[in-house]
Amino acid sequence: MNTIGENILQMRKEAGLTQEAAAEKIGVSRQTIAKWEAGESSPDLALAAKLASVLGVSLNRLAGTETQGGSGGKFVFGAVRLAERGQISIPKKCREVFDLRAGDYLVVLGDIDRGIALMKLTSDQFLIDAEEEED
Repeated sequence: MNTIGENILQMRKEAGLTQEAAAEKIGVSRQTIAKWEAGESSPDLALAAKLASVLGVSLNRLAGTETQGGSGGKFVFGAVRLAERGQISIPKKCREVFDLRAGDYLVVLGDIDRGIALMKLTSDQFLIDAEEEED
């Protein structure tokens, strides 16, 4: 599996764009594109989405997480906006893939270096956590 930097390099060349032309289209410097391609840094989600659009590919394909026929298990579901009180709306495709329904419990995980993730709790896991709180 290619890194996002390798994908950016390959797809930029396939699109017939120089680093400078790609940078201009998404509003960053040529050096930024060079750093992404070299793996020295990665674009944030908003810039990755712009770049994917410029390159004519999906964000999943750019990130190297596009799956064929649902295999592979890796997805990029898109960006969501954090509301005033911290609420997010989980994209429909994500809710479908992970069978998320109103009333389900999610654990919010965090790592300073890697970011935030959500994990669905099974009913068994939730009951164990609730029993521990009562003790």
